[in-house]
Amino acid sequence: MTQQNASATDVELEIQDLSHDGRGIGRLDGRVVFVDGALPGDRVAVRLLPERRRQLHADLRRILQPSPQRRRPPCILADHCGGCSLQPLSDAGQQQWKQRSLEQALQRIAGLSPEVLPLLESDRPLGYRNRAVIPLERSEDGHLKAGYYRRGSHRIVNMNRCPVLDPRIDALIAPLKRDLETSDWPVDRHGLSEGGLKHLALRVGHHSGEVLITLIASHQDFDGLEVLAQSWMERWPEVVGVSLNLQPRPTNQLFGPNTYTVAGRGWLSESFAGLKYHIAADTFFQVHTTQAERLVPLLLQGLGGNQDPATNTESLLLDAFCGIGTFSLPLAAAGWRVHGIEQHPPAVALAQLNAAGNNLSDRATFEIAAVATALPALLDSAQALLLDPPRKGLETHVMAAILATPPRRLLYLSCDPATLSRDLGMLCAEVYTARSVQPIDFFPNTSHIEALAVLERRT
Repeated sequence: MTQQNASATDVELEIQDLSHDGRGIGRLDGRVVFVDGALPGDRVAVRLLPERRRQLHADLRRILQPSPQRRRPPCILADHCGGCSLQPLSDAGQQQWKQRSLEQALQRIAGLSPEVLPLLESDRPLGYRNRAVIPLERSEDGHLKAGYYRRGSHRIVNMNRCPVLDPRIDALIAPLKRDLETSDWPVDRHGLSEGGLKHLALRVGHHSGEVLITLIASHQDFDGLEVLAQSWMERWPEVVGVSLNLQPRPTNQLFGPNTYTVAGRGWLSESFAGLKYHIAADTFFQVHTTQAERLVPLLLQGLGGNQDPATNTESLLLDAFCGIGTFSLPLAAAGWRVHGIEQHPPAVALAQLNAAGNNLSDRATFEIAAVATALPALLDSAQALLLDPPRKGLETHVMAAILATPPRRLLYLSCDPATLSRDLGMLCAEVYTARSVQPIDFFPNTSHIEALAVLERRT
């Protein structure tokens, strides 16, 4: 379909499924049509758009007959904001789709049919996110906008609250917006002028209640920032630190390499799986704390259980992409000897600090290195490997190293069913057997799916 023959009239579609990113899928003359905002079971009127990359897309015009699983979204901005595309779908409908979507990806991409266990549902479909990074924009009349992007665009949907955020940071958005608006500081999210503020980042310790406020900007020339930061700490006792992160480059990477503490401290304290952690504003930590804690016993089960620290001096678990030691330390506390690999130096510094704070430095060690660089030399002495890669999955060199020297047990934690399936297809072609795949709902009301795959070497 070309620009000239895109439809000028409405077309009726029955929506049969959702795409991996939560778009409704219908069929017209045997071709797939993607429709934002449509749900399985909807009968809708749509207007076809010009064909893009051999795909058909359509604008939703009217819902002629709603799906039985359609509901009123809990957020008033759900129809506009691109942050939570599944809010109109019931909790049960979301869970069913996530389970089916993972199973289909494994079969379609990898040709695998392992045991996919029932989805671990979240007991908190709202108010669960312990972190937010919110784009900022100042309009021509000087008003400050803060909000997530409209789907498929870089246009901000202005908001004063977000119901998927932990209420303790959600309550700070509106007053922080007012203060930043009256500051008259420049805002330049895309690096198109002389620079300024880019994002507002908030982080809360789910168990501790401590809060960090971070401004992400292209420079540090903000008159009165120290005074304002101190006033925030006095106004909200739960705020333990205010930081400024410098990201001078126009890039999709939200945080820059340097973060400076403006008031208080640059980290919050938190408990996780019974251990104590320091978490900084710019380091990775799972956004759904209680669901992440449910992973710890699953990881131990996949590894074959707890180890006796007195006798287990040889069994080495490699934790690749270990971050601040989120999972390394509970596994070390359970008796495993763990070595973590992470290329972000501040994260490794926190991992070492967290190990010391929990008296685990003798069982949990960490190194600053790219996984592709460090892993090959370590695999020969490892009995088990935990992988928690970014969404893009495993690099070619990492995959080659694992296949050349495969540990007996491999646990793969993924936030993308497509790259997980691709990688499992290669790992299980000759070397491993997939014992189970456990989906976990880390991101209710979104199309994201977390899954833990447990693999065992065949010989």
